[in-house]
Amino acid sequence: MSNLGSRSRSQLAAATAAAAALATLLLGLPPGASSAPTTAAAKPDGDRVAEKAIASLKAHPLVARATPGQEYRATATIRDANGSTHVRVQRSYRGLPVIGGDLVVHQGSDAVWDGVSQTLDAPVRVSVRPAVSKARAERAVTATDRVTRSIRKLRVDGSPRLVVDAIAGAPRLAWEFTTGGRYTDGTPSRLLTYVDARTGNVIRREERIQTTDGEGSSLYSGTVDLEVTPSGTSYLLKDPTRGGTYTTDMGNKTDSLFCQLFGSGCKPGTTFSSTDTFFGNGSNSNRETAGVDAQYGTNVTWDYYQQVHGRNGIFGNGSGSYNRVHYGNNYANAFWDGTKMTYGDGDGVSFGPLVSLDVAGHEMSHGVTENTAGLTYSGESGGINEATSDIFGTMVEFYAANANDPADYYIGEEFDLAQHDGFRRMDNPSLDGSSHSCWSTSTKNVDVHYSSGVGNHFFYLLAEGSGPKVIGDKAHNSPTCNGSTIGGIGRADAERIWFRALTVYMTSGTNYAGARTATLNAATDLFGAGTAQRAAVAAAWSAVNVN
Repeated sequence: MSNLGSRSRSQLAAATAAAAALATLLLGLPPGASSAPTTAAAKPDGDRVAEKAIASLKAHPLVARATPGQEYRATATIRDANGSTHVRVQRSYRGLPVIGGDLVVHQGSDAVWDGVSQTLDAPVRVSVRPAVSKARAERAVTATDRVTRSIRKLRVDGSPRLVVDAIAGAPRLAWEFTTGGRYTDGTPSRLLTYVDARTGNVIRREERIQTTDGEGSSLYSGTVDLEVTPSGTSYLLKDPTRGGTYTTDMGNKTDSLFCQLFGSGCKPGTTFSSTDTFFGNGSNSNRETAGVDAQYGTNVTWDYYQQVHGRNGIFGNGSGSYNRVHYGNNYANAFWDGTKMTYGDGDGVSFGPLVSLDVAGHEMSHGVTENTAGLTYSGESGGINEATSDIFGTMVEFYAANANDPADYYIGEEFDLAQHDGFRRMDNPSLDGSSHSCWSTSTKNVDVHYSSGVGNHFFYLLAEGSGPKVIGDKAHNSPTCNGSTIGGIGRADAERIWFRALTVYMTSGTNYAGARTATLNAATDLFGAGTAQRAAVAAAWSAVNVN
């Protein structure tokens, strides 16, 4: 659950967010780019490429951090225009999944080894016999702590499993539990908890439903073009040109406990229909209006990824998602669970409906992250996960070029009825009083919505540069952490660099130092080693204290 954050600490606690673990698949780059990847999953030689990648790993045991009992499984392949490939690989150890052990194997056009990206620091050498029983581990999982105290009706969902957790420090045997429940604001919870199988202590917790905290002020995008579907004598708010995406009315109902626990049997809502091809009236007096914004946000996000990055829909396979609006009563949140977006109406005083462009782009981008880099939603990797959604949510806003919602680097300003400033800003994140504009050794310890500030600040400096300017009728001013002056390279180059870094070089445990390496590699791929773009990437990271 990934929220945009809010000015209220209680709202943040109530909507503790995590990366969408439930969306799917691959990616690409703009037509004509020097390295334009395509999905190899449907190609006859896709399996052979993956097989060669696995063979290469086994031929380079030191680089692969190999140990007896270790196995590999390829999950996705990216092919560049020059024939180079990048194969994502999951690792297991003595039959147990290694969380944080994922790799990307890079191969040249002739399938020759070209290196690997990974975050595992050392070979996995742990006993796979637990010293802590399942029952004892479960007591630790359901104990009240700073995370679980805000979840009502917390209960274990399904059977726990043994894993090797290599995300939080040295690899160790752990029990992985999934729990369900509901936060105090009504947001469903699907929490992963890892318990050290030797000591019985909770290692970390990771929320699996992503939310967006915030509210809007009305319908935000004016009159927009929509594709609708004829159905008898009426029309459905369903777009056959974008994977069949559609929007439903939840009637202010919420999900059942079974839905929260198991992610199935959830209420789909009623698909909006009209006797003509026009939906909504531009105000909250008509229930269709929020549906129009939600559908529009889905459409623009779809088009952004397809036109800018060559990705075929959010899932990368041409299939669409759907939206549910009017969820709950005065529900001040929105969440993406891997198949659909769900929007609350807000309270109408501080916040309006959450159906704005940057929210749609932010939340649906978690699906891209989950099924490419799979950035773990804790520590610095969680901050990078959140920053990725802020970055692409903002780029969706720029892509739309909608005069009713001038694009800027403020997050959630449209539904902030009270101040119109939103919850975060990328030019100087620390202005919200909690976010980190500059990396420090404490960055990994703060909430992911605050540690995301380092990545947001980097991207802003890379795209726009330092110093004051007006963007989208809003004042922006981005000071650097080292006193340097940065000249931006523009949004077009910056977004391509971040997307390639995410999809080709980042892995589940990538931290900010790793993100620097990933973006430098991406800039080299796209523009060359001695280019101004690559130099700007290095300078922008140094400007936020990531060296």
